[in-house]
Amino acid sequence: MNAQPARGYLGISEVLAQLREEFPDVSVSKIRFLETEGLLTPARSPSGYRRFCAADVDRLRYILAAQRDQYLPLRVIKDRLAGIEAAAEPRPGEQSRQDEESRRIPAPPEQLLSRRELIEAAGLTEAFLTELETFGLLRRVGRQYGPDALEVARTAIALTAYGVEARHLRAVRAAAERETTMIESLVAPILQQRGSGARELASRTAAELAELVLRLHGALVDGVLAEAGLAVPEAPSPGLSAASVPHRDGRLTARAEGASA
Repeated sequence: MNAQPARGYLGISEVLAQLREEFPDVSVSKIRFLETEGLLTPARSPSGYRRFCAADVDRLRYILAAQRDQYLPLRVIKDRLAGIEAAAEPRPGEQSRQDEESRRIPAPPEQLLSRRELIEAAGLTEAFLTELETFGLLRRVGRQYGPDALEVARTAIALTAYGVEARHLRAVRAAAERETTMIESLVAPILQQRGSGARELASRTAAELAELVLRLHGALVDGVLAEAGLAVPEAPSPGLSAASVPHRDGRLTARAEGASA
């Protein structure tokens, strides 16, 4: 088994490399399915990449073993995992001590947000936050949310002014999933290379690919809008459409202002 990298998380291709010897049938689509079913909730980077910690890999190994060795349906496995998590919850007194200790620990570079902090920072309601979670637009890391959650939440709120509901954004999430999976598959050969610069090269390549994919996405959306007679004379930035990148709040606002002018 490969060791966890020093940065503390794994990309999906690295998770597959760790598990395939024991579970040859595991695949990206399998992991994505388990995530969709709510059995797995890896963190997300600001650019949308899955980030698996050691606990995520252990959880995935438990799920796959339960399916293979005990032939358990996912519903039963999910209930068992919930029972394990409930048993691990600290008692009230223990929780207060843990909270006190956590306040002494410096915050990580990418600050996680509690549910209350996210609601206050984004101006969300509890109900709308629950909707965003239900439709897979926001994911928790334990009891907290990653730094990308704030941008997603704020943009989703901005879209409600146009009558867009959380359920309508499932298509956007699905498109992002497909594009991210493509990028991950393209950089996977780089991650398999030996050398200290492989990780940095893979990250740089992924960022470049993401920029190109977003540019193409924007151009395609602008083209379809033009065919429908809805072309916008001046785009917010060259080659990148605000309508095509709904998670970028500033660009969305620019498009909205242009439409209302």
